[in-house]
Parts: sequence; structure tokens; C-alpha cells
Amino acid sequence: MSNPLKKLAGQTAIYGLSSILGRFLNYLLTPLWTGIFSTEQFGIITEMYAYVAFLVVLLTYGMETAYFRFSNKNKKDSTIFSTILISVASSTVFFIAVCTLFAQDIADALMYPNHKEYIIWFAIIVGTDALASLPLAKLRHQHKAIKFASVNLLNVGVNIGLNWFLLVYCKDQYDAGITNFWVDTFYNPNIGVGYIFIANLIASVVKFLAVVPNLLDSGFVFNKSLYKKMLRYAFPLLFVGLAGIVNETLDRILLKQILLDRIGLKSTMEQLGIYGANYKLSIIITMFIQAFRYAAEPFFFAQEKEMGSKKMYSKVMNYFIIVVSTMFLVVMLYLDLFKYFIRDEEYWVGLKVVPILLLANIFLGVYFNLSIWYKLSAKTGFGALISIFGAIVTIILNLLLIPKFGYMGCAWATLCCYFSMVVVSYKLGKQHYPIRYNIKKAGVYLSLALLLYGIFTQLLYDQQTNYALSTLLLFVYLVVVYFIEQRRYFEPEKG
Repeated sequence: MSNPLKKLAGQTAIYGLSSILGRFLNYLLTPLWTGIFSTEQFGIITEMYAYVAFLVVLLTYGMETAYFRFSNKNKKDSTIFSTILISVASSTVFFIAVCTLFAQDIADALMYPNHKEYIIWFAIIVGTDALASLPLAKLRHQHKAIKFASVNLLNVGVNIGLNWFLLVYCKDQYDAGITNFWVDTFYNPNIGVGYIFIANLIASVVKFLAVVPNLLDSGFVFNKSLYKKMLRYAFPLLFVGLAGIVNETLDRILLKQILLDRIGLKSTMEQLGIYGANYKLSIIITMFIQAFRYAAEPFFFAQEKEMGSKKMYSKVMNYFIIVVSTMFLVVMLYLDLFKYFIRDEEYWVGLKVVPILLLANIFLGVYFNLSIWYKLSAKTGFGALISIFGAIVTIILNLLLIPKFGYMGCAWATLCCYFSMVVVSYKLGKQHYPIRYNIKKAGVYLSLALLLYGIFTQLLYDQQTNYALSTLLLFVYLVVVYFIEQRRYFEPEKG
């Protein structure tokens, strides 16, 4: 029998091809955007995508996880899928219709009165992404990781290709005074950042079209009684998702609302742009978490009935901590290299948020590992309560810290939120679905990473010396981890 950990690692690697590689390629658009658009214009990009994350969760309302849960318990996969599809498709069509009808009112509320097209574009982006998430979940459930990766890489390729065509080729030709069919047909300098949204819109439609056959192959059967059961399971997960997005993106929305009256719209959007650009430097851990989540969620459910499953979950957590702690060190020890992904030095003033956000994302990943207890025990209401608690922490801390510290307050609020959620989830999990996590070992790995980074900041000298020191400290960390793992120090907790 194959090693389930190796299977999880292998599928994480394949999903990583589409999520990590895909998001990394999109990440490479950051130097393009920051080289073309001002901090104020980048603030528009940051704000609009904060709303996208919130709306995608709203439109899927926990049905992806419900699909995994019920498909593992009931082999009538086609009925389960078609029931969920009809539900999500109906709500999505309604959402797009409402956004289109009230596009001008929404644009006015967001203070983009001359760009109601942004609202319509993003309604279609969010709607197609929500619908595409269902057949992609089906591919994950069927362990068709390569096909899953292919669809996502197609989406990424179209998005990147259009960004380069519109913002590099067409813009450069136009700025040089060169006219041809492509420039005359597709480029208008007044659209500006809108070209980023147009590229995303086309890429999302292409991804949706690529999975249409998977939408249709299950028929259109709606099982009302089954739907009620799935909705009862998924409804608390909607609050989990919404609260999670509040924790992840509300800071960028509140930053604008709180600072607007204090420093004016222009300065506020500049702050938002700087924060949004530097937030992307913490994305390496976020990308890994996404790839891990794609593979781990169906893996955790599949392992539920296997002997020693809880021990397996503990091992997964241990290796997860090792990977994300190493990533933290790589980014922070070589930040002088990573910062060049933000092409304009005007943005570099915000680099100080990067270590805080990296650490916050580590705790987000730990929380995802811990959250399996309420999903496996079907106590998703606890997940909703934990996420709502985190959202309350996020809102209160942002309201307190943003007026005093600006975007630095956003970063600290994010870290405090995810850390508090980890603590609460761990305590509740011990009572309702106890798993013997190796807390001592996890604490050692995280503390060692922070200690080595602290040593690095105190010994900075010159660039050449810094790189040598960075490599030495990273090597020390990996050797210590290897030594601990081989000797099996730090036994897991009792209970």
C-alpha cells in the first residue's frame, strides 16, 4: 500500500504547479504593474481585488466542502454535484443581474463614479469563477490533479499574455507614436488600470469555458432533501469563509474608509497601493497554503476512516510547520532580492510589513490544519464561531490601529487575528476531536526561524556579506531541523 503522506506530497506538488506556479507567474505581474502605475493607481487594484475575494466565498457558500463531505459518504456523485451546481448557478445569475442593474449606484458608493464598467466586469469575473470552482472541486475529488492544474494554468497563461499584450506591447507602441491594427483596435490610454481587469475577465471566461464539459456530464437533477442536508452542513461554512475573507481582506477596505477623512483620497489610495504591493511579498507562503489546501482537504476526508488517521494528521502538521518556517526564512533573509519584484522604489517604504504578514500567513496555514477537527466531526458551527471571533478581532484592531499606524496597523491586526484563531481552534479541538499535535516541536521550529531572522537583522553589514550570512543561517536552520527529525526529539503532547 502506498504511503499516504507521499501521496499527499505528490498531489500537493501537482496542485502546486497550477496554484504556486500559477500565482507566482501572476506575481511576476507585480513589477509590471508597479513600474507602470503609481501607488495611487495600484490602490485601485488592491481595493477591487479585496472585494473579489469576499464575493467568491459568498457565491460558493461552503458548497465545495459540502461536496467533498457528501461524496465520500454517498456514492451518488452525479446527483450531489448536479444539486449543488443548480443551486450555485441560480444564485450566481441573480448576482450578476443585480450588479449589472445597479452598477452605477455601486460605482458611486465605491467612489469610482466614472467607472461603472468596473462593477459589471467584476460581477462577471466573480460569477464565472464561482461556477468554475465546482467542476474544479470535482476534479480534486476524483484526484485528477493534472487536469485541474491544466485548467488553472490555462487561466493564468491567458491572464499574463493579455497583460503583456495590452500593457507592454500596445502601450509601448502607442507611447512611441507607432500605430498599427493591434494598437488602434485594442489600446486606449484612458482605460489605464482597467486593462488589468479586462485581462482577468477574459481569462476567467476562458477558464469557465474549459470546464463546461465537466459541468454538463452529471445531468441536471435537483434532489431537494439532499440539498437541505448539504445546506445545513455548508451554511456554517459560509460564515467561516466570509469571516476568513474579512480577516484576509477587510484591512484594505477599512484602510481606505478610515484614512479618507484624515489624509484625503489621493494619500489614502497611495497608502493602499503601497500596502497592497508589499502584501504580495508575503504571498509565497499563501501560495503554498493554497496548493496544500487543494490536496489536503480531500486527503483528510479520505483518511478519516483509516487506522491511525489522527497520527497522520499530526505528522502532516509537523511537516507543514517545517516548510512554512523555511519559506519565512528564505523570504526574509533574501528580502533585498525579493523587493525587486516591486519595480518602483517608491513602494519600498512598506517593506517593514513583510515579516509581520509572513508570520500571519504561517498561523493561517496552521489554522487550516487545525480546522479539520470540526469538518470531520461535522461540527461546522464551531468553525463559524471561530471565524466570527477572528473577524471581530480583525475589525476591532484595525479600527484601533489604522488611525495611529496606517497600514502597519493592518499588518499587526492580521497577525493577532490568525494567532488568536489558532489558539481558540486548538483548545476546542482538544475537547471535541483530540489530535496529539507535537506542539513542542512546532514551537521550536517557529522560534528558531524567528531567532535566526533576529540575528540576521542585528548583523547586517553590506550586501555581499548579507548574502553569505543569509545562506549560513538558512543552512543552520535546515541542519537543526534535520537533526531533530532524525533523533525524534520533543515527543507529542499527551492526551
